Amino acid sequence: MATRVDFLIGCTASGKGAVGLEVARRLGAEILSLDSMKVYRRMDIGTAKPSPERRAAVPHHLLDVVEPSESFSVARFVALAGAAIDDITGRRKRVLAVGGTALYLKGLIEGLFEGPSADQEIRRELRARADREGNEALHAELAAVDPESAARIHRNDLRRLERALEVYRLTGTPISALQTQWDRERTKYDCHVVGLRRDKDDQNRRSNARVQRMIEAGFVDEVRNLLAEPVPMGDQARQALGYAEIIDHLQSNVPLDDAIEAIKIHTRQFAKHQRTWFRRFRQTRWIDLTEHDAIESTAQRVCEVLA
Repeated sequence: MATRVDFLIGCTASGKGAVGLEVARRLGAEILSLDSMKVYRRMDIGTAKPSPERRAAVPHHLLDVVEPSESFSVARFVALAGAAIDDITGRRKRVLAVGGTALYLKGLIEGLFEGPSADQEIRRELRARADREGNEALHAELAAVDPESAARIHRNDLRRLERALEVYRLTGTPISALQTQWDRERTKYDCHVVGLRRDKDDQNRRSNARVQRMIEAGFVDEVRNLLAEPVPMGDQARQALGYAEIIDHLQSNVPLDDAIEAIKIHTRQFAKHQRTWFRRFRQTRWIDLTEHDAIESTAQRVCEVLA
């Protein structure tokens, strides 16, 4: 029998963290983080990492896995998540995976598409073109040969743009077509996915309020301390939502108010990108929330779906 894994997903600031904690308490589950930035140590405020009190109440896995100087891949996440799932279920506990990183969700539900090995010459050529002409040039090229991938890859996501173009040049086949073939191979897990969904206005209000809370909690000092560490932050950590904008404030003299506004704008754009990605997971059972829904009642609804 396949190992059961429950999932609670949603856009950034949808409330899934607080609801997930309550759901885990009620189900006797442990939480597996599905967040690509919560893996970094000392990146706490900007990633809305759960507090020590929350972690003491319910065990959390895949938090604080690597240093900000390191890169972290989907493949590494899937490997570590698999080990955590085996550990949790081996102790007869349920697994509740909570987060909004769609590629991590895809990796656990559908497995990984590796594709051809990296070609450094192609990557250097693409990176040089992006430096000369901007990411938009790569996005336009991808749209011409693989419109499906271009529709779901943001023009600022240079790493994924490069990979999609690299695969096309090496194979002559769009990466979206290759991934569709791969997607027919299902994971070993018995996956049950619940999503929290809010209307756009409510989502935007919550996102803006979250950014303000981050700033008031000392986010600028957190980034300043990270930049002062002897080993520099890696590109992956530096490009994290919120961190990139505060780094611009600290290193490029961008006024703080402008950096905060940029975070709010980029957070709204990121949530839109998440919604697009989540549509591909058709097995998700969505729970529509309003600003009046309490954590406890929402957790009860989630538990009823996962029963």
